[in-house]
Amino acid sequence: MHILTYDDSTHRQAVIALWKNVFGYKSAHNAPALAIDKKIAVDDLFFVAEDGGEVIGTVMAGYDGHRGWIYSLATAPDRRGHGIGSSLLAHAEERLAALGCIKVNLQIVAGNESVRSFYEANGFAVEDRISMGKRLD
Repeated sequence: MHILTYDDSTHRQAVIALWKNVFGYKSAHNAPALAIDKKIAVDDLFFVAEDGGEVIGTVMAGYDGHRGWIYSLATAPDRRGHGIGSSLLAHAEERLAALGCIKVNLQIVAGNESVRSFYEANGFAVEDRISMGKRLD
C-alpha cells in the first residue's frame, strides 16, 4: 500500500465510487465531485491509499492556522481491519504537524460507535463541545 497526494486525473473516478459506497451521500452539497472540486481548489491536503493501482482509502485534512480538521476518511469495506485508515490518519496528522498544527479536530455522526471506536483507538477523545453548523447556500 502507498499513500499519495490526490491527483485529479488519476484518482477522481475511483474516489467518487469509494465515497458513494462508503458514505452513501444523498444531499447535493455532499456530492463527491463537488467536494473534490472544492478541496483541490483550496489546498493539497487530500490523500489516497493505493494498492496495486487501486484506490482503497482516502482522507482529507484542513488547516486554518489554528486547528486542523480531518474529513472524508474512508476505507474500502473489503479492506477494513488492515490498518489502512490508521495509516491515512497518521499521514494526514504528519502533514498537519509539518504546517505547525498542534491540535486536530473531527466530527462524526452521533451513534456511529464503530467509527467512534476507530478514532479513540487512534488517540482521539470525545470533548465537551457542541457542534453547530449553518448552511450558506
